[in-house]
Amino acid sequence: MTFQALGLIEPLQRNLAALGYQQPTPVQQQAIPAVLAGRDLMAAAQTGTGKTAAFALPQLQRLLLEGVTAPKAVRTLVLVPTRELAEQVYQSFRSYGGNLPLKCAVAYGGVPIEGQISKLRKGLDVLVATPGRLLDLHDQAAISFELLQTLVLDEADRMLDLGFERDLDILLAAMPKQRQTLLFSATFSDAIRQLASGMLRDPVTIQVSASNTTTKTVRQWLIPTDKRSKPELLLHLLQKHRWGQVLIFVKTRKGVEALIKVLQEQGYTADAIHGDKTQPMRLRALDRFKRREVQLLVATDVAARGLDIEALPQVVNFDLPTVAEDYVHRIGRTGRAGMEGEAVSLVCADEVDLLRDIESLIGKVLPRSEEAGFEAEHRVPETGAKGAAIAAAKKAAAEAPRKKRAFTGPPGGRAAAQAQQGGKPAAAAKTGAGRSASPRTASSKPASAGTIVVSAGRGAKSLARAAGKAQAQSHPRRGKGSAR
Repeated sequence: MTFQALGLIEPLQRNLAALGYQQPTPVQQQAIPAVLAGRDLMAAAQTGTGKTAAFALPQLQRLLLEGVTAPKAVRTLVLVPTRELAEQVYQSFRSYGGNLPLKCAVAYGGVPIEGQISKLRKGLDVLVATPGRLLDLHDQAAISFELLQTLVLDEADRMLDLGFERDLDILLAAMPKQRQTLLFSATFSDAIRQLASGMLRDPVTIQVSASNTTTKTVRQWLIPTDKRSKPELLLHLLQKHRWGQVLIFVKTRKGVEALIKVLQEQGYTADAIHGDKTQPMRLRALDRFKRREVQLLVATDVAARGLDIEALPQVVNFDLPTVAEDYVHRIGRTGRAGMEGEAVSLVCADEVDLLRDIESLIGKVLPRSEEAGFEAEHRVPETGAKGAAIAAAKKAAAEAPRKKRAFTGPPGGRAAAQAQQGGKPAAAAKTGAGRSASPRTASSKPASAGTIVVSAGRGAKSLARAAGKAQAQSHPRRGKGSAR
């Protein structure tokens, strides 16, 4: 299929060819004809599927062929949840539109509003805006919705997550009922369906991928480690794998700044994006990263959605996200447009519940890979079928009758004996990070994450039998991930 076959006019086809676009993606194949026909649209599409072009291209064509603008008026309005996404969508309209005689602008908070008001005075064909700033413009009577033809809600699920529902209600009440509405979301949650029911008229529904799936072009894995070892482990991975550009996600703004300091002290070029940075600073950091002037970009989840970084090979989750869906959007920054990427997560014991949520959401267990010298003092347990087998084995061992043994041995051995009497093997009692209570023989190997280490004897055999039974019972579910 070609863009010409979708009904796009020659000027748009030329612009797409100049940008290197050859064939439309599945979401573009389904959305563009429907939008050109004036239909409302409800589409579930992950980032990296080409959804921006799916609504921008037909909108540019309709604007070019239909109607005119007026002072303060906007003909196509695109609402997005974050400043970064607003800037990216605006730049996409400019790229796809090329030399077309259409006026586009962007409006978001964090920058002076006067310049945005000035651009609105003569009217606009396209305005890309965040809900909060658009509401400010509306309150100051700087914008008119009288000639609004099309409303696009991009990443509508994220707007609801960020608490924009009330702002959306106020804005929608001010817009004409007779309009085309296009709603794009990563998922069709109950909240999204409820929002759509009050906005859309007989919409065309598109779902180009299963909800909350991760792209097959991204290799995902995790390394169990202790929280305090994460900075040193990251430096080790950067040196060992000789990674080029890396986007690193950290949970908090304070954590971003602390990690930036560590990286820069070790000679790495690094920049930061988080909520305490002004918008010009955030855009400058992103631009430097895109231009490969800095090797590492460290960000909070403000950068998880909407960032389009060409050929980004590597994403690192220094901290797991608190919302499982954000994991999908984080790693979606790599492996885009059919290219391969890699996403590694550094997971400590405090993040076990977050890991289970993520693996349940994406429907698979992330492979574990330990790094020598960075073994977690408290193991990150397995999930899924293997985790169920281990949990069942532990329960069986705990409930099994145990004989009390008289304690004899050197000082320090009592804790090991008590651990064994409590259903935990002496070999697993820790005396320090990655060390056991008894010396390791030359043939011994470190236990993998979630492995139960047992000593020889009747208790060990019972435990092994329980583990084998639980493993067999859980085998049919293997590979489907865990569910909470």
